[in-house]
Amino acid sequence: MTLEQKIKRINELYHKSKAEGLTDDEKNEQATLRAEYIANVRANLKGNLNSITIQYEDGSQEKLSEKYGNK
Repeated sequence: MTLEQKIKRINELYHKSKAEGLTDDEKNEQATLRAEYIANVRANLKGNLNSITIQYEDGSQEKLSEKYGNK
């Protein structure tokens, strides 16, 4: 399942929960999909932050990942 398909399914389950409620299986599916989505967002954010380079006034540069550790 692609990320777009997961987002679409999360939205479908959300709208169904508001309209008529979800079964236990659907609630579990929704929780799993949300957890996967959040993990994906965190990984993307971490990758973006690790690629940032800080340039100081004296011209020296330092990677953000080196300054704060690649955690």
